[in-house]
Amino acid sequence: MDATTALVFGVLALLLAGPVPALLSRARWPHRAPRAALVLWQAIALAAVLSAFSSGLAIASQLLVPGPDGRPTTAPVAEIDALGLPLWLLYVVVFALTLLVGAKLIFSIVQVGVRTRRRRARHRMLVDLLDRCDSSSPLARTPDLRVLDVTEPIAYCLPGLRQRVVLSQGTFTNLDDAEITAILTHERSHLRARHDLVLEAFTAVNAAFPTVVRSKSALGSVQLLVEMLADDSAVRATGPTALARALVACSGSIAPKGAMAAGGPSTLLRVQRLSSSEAGTPVALAAYAASVAILVVPTIAVAVPWLTELSRLFRAV
Repeated sequence: MDATTALVFGVLALLLAGPVPALLSRARWPHRAPRAALVLWQAIALAAVLSAFSSGLAIASQLLVPGPDGRPTTAPVAEIDALGLPLWLLYVVVFALTLLVGAKLIFSIVQVGVRTRRRRARHRMLVDLLDRCDSSSPLARTPDLRVLDVTEPIAYCLPGLRQRVVLSQGTFTNLDDAEITAILTHERSHLRARHDLVLEAFTAVNAAFPTVVRSKSALGSVQLLVEMLADDSAVRATGPTALARALVACSGSIAPKGAMAAGGPSTLLRVQRLSSSEAGTPVALAAYAASVAILVVPTIAVAVPWLTELSRLFRAV
């Protein structure tokens, strides 16, 4: 690997962390193909991380200059003599930043995971204690459902190993059976697909990259897409009309941290989407192809030179 490789991957990492997510978040085609769009978002995030590390690895290979015996060395004096002080300082700073991003990513993953699970555990204990499931509806008689004594329609889920779907008495009072089925299907779709893990990963990646280069809209876009995926599951079970009425009724439902609510600020956009009949197959295929390209091309570009470099180093040893 050479300095050009490091520069290319550095620029690619910056583009995938900032401008590309900003452009994608303003697009409207993901609403027609949310699953493909979510795959594309994940490919972009993973490629951004891989590109950042690839840039650092390329820089590290430049620091392994040949010593007097022809073998690679990491002695600073030899490196400065071979590269010059300004270039050596630049390489060291870039490599240090790469290590910092990696360390921050690991820290963010652990921090987000621990905090989220603690919040869910506390809230799960509360809803288990406050459960007032005295509804006569057969839909209320499921092991994972908890019903709160609240008059406003509320619907959200608590993901994890001990999953919970939380509704209110107001939900059963204001919604008919088809609408309740739509809401339950929506929430259980989140639980079954483990959308919470996708959101955790994006939260961690968002925290790992510096504020000046990351996109603020990536996490919000992914949150909207997972809600649309859950909406699609509910539509297949009950049709769009029942789900639309249920979403409007629960639009004021706000989930506690760590949970996922059926309502929220995206309700109007999601209800409008339910009335659309635009086909999303062509754009979905294009998104899947772009996802593969974003991941495969940089990976090959990294793997081939890096394996060549390792082979050269082993031969020198």
